[in-house]
Amino acid sequence: MLVAAMARRGGIPPQCLLSLADDTPPPPAPFTHRVVSLKTGDVRSISTIYNINTKEMLGGGLFGVLLPETAELEIDVMNQLNHRNLIQLYDAFETPRDIMLFMEFVEGGELFERIIDEDYHLTEVDCMVFVRQICDGILFMHHMRVLHLDLKPENILCVTSTGHMVKIIDFGLARRFNPREKLKVNFGTPEFLSPEVVSYEQVSYTTDMWSMGVITYMLLSGLSPFLGDNDTETLNSVLAAKWDFDEEAFEGISDEAKDFVSNLIIKNKSGRMNAAQCLQHPWLNNLADKAKHVNRRLKSQVLLRKYVMRQRWKKNFIGVCAANRFKKITSSGSLTALGV
Repeated sequence: MLVAAMARRGGIPPQCLLSLADDTPPPPAPFTHRVVSLKTGDVRSISTIYNINTKEMLGGGLFGVLLPETAELEIDVMNQLNHRNLIQLYDAFETPRDIMLFMEFVEGGELFERIIDEDYHLTEVDCMVFVRQICDGILFMHHMRVLHLDLKPENILCVTSTGHMVKIIDFGLARRFNPREKLKVNFGTPEFLSPEVVSYEQVSYTTDMWSMGVITYMLLSGLSPFLGDNDTETLNSVLAAKWDFDEEAFEGISDEAKDFVSNLIIKNKSGRMNAAQCLQHPWLNNLADKAKHVNRRLKSQVLLRKYVMRQRWKKNFIGVCAANRFKKITSSGSLTALGV
């Protein structure tokens, strides 16, 4: 089991201001970047160092088994990622039963959960601010030769409940990347997978950029371009790579935004923009000036609200099914992978 603990923020003065159209500066850094190694210990000894709250859950994922080798790979990746838009690792312990990762506490919640609030006024400039930060984080990852390979809305968190700063989280599927070696993967979330992952072909830096294109499409329209009624339909849609700009959903969206998305959701990975090219794209520049003229509330909020509600239901349904299977397996005296 993986236990993720969050280190709360201290009183260190802000190091820099966002060079974006935002209304608040970034909050104090919780701690300076640390190079972490997996230590051994027991809960009692760890409790002398940290206050561990086992009653309040900050978040969670599907049931599964985490091997020490997997945790060490995640730690190795996170040790490379010293960037304000990437969540930071503080410490790591292995006990006889658990692997515990102590991470930066990010209190704002998932990006999509934040922007579907009825009191939130989502504009296209807001989308630019969010996307630019995500691309900033991706650029640093790729500079450090790391592929995230699981970019999706759930893995983009707001730092606070009022500002616009976001962080990429969850490097459990991330991999160190050597362009001279052929890396293939067969994991991820179906509607955000690139065609090369679905067809089990070689991945590269632009594999993450496909996912960035899908996330941007959803922010602007509220629609998921490849989501089908089941995983098979979704994966077939990804492989076909056929999509368009829904006329009603993209009404009022700028041509620059559409051009940005069109240069990311491309079947041939060599044709996609990389992170540096995204940051140079006209859509992600001159944000302060655009903020003075763009205040139209996007229709995507309504559709995103429906999408998030469906995802919540799906997670709860899978969680209940997994828990029931777990009870049946343990009551029979054997324990195997759940395969959910």
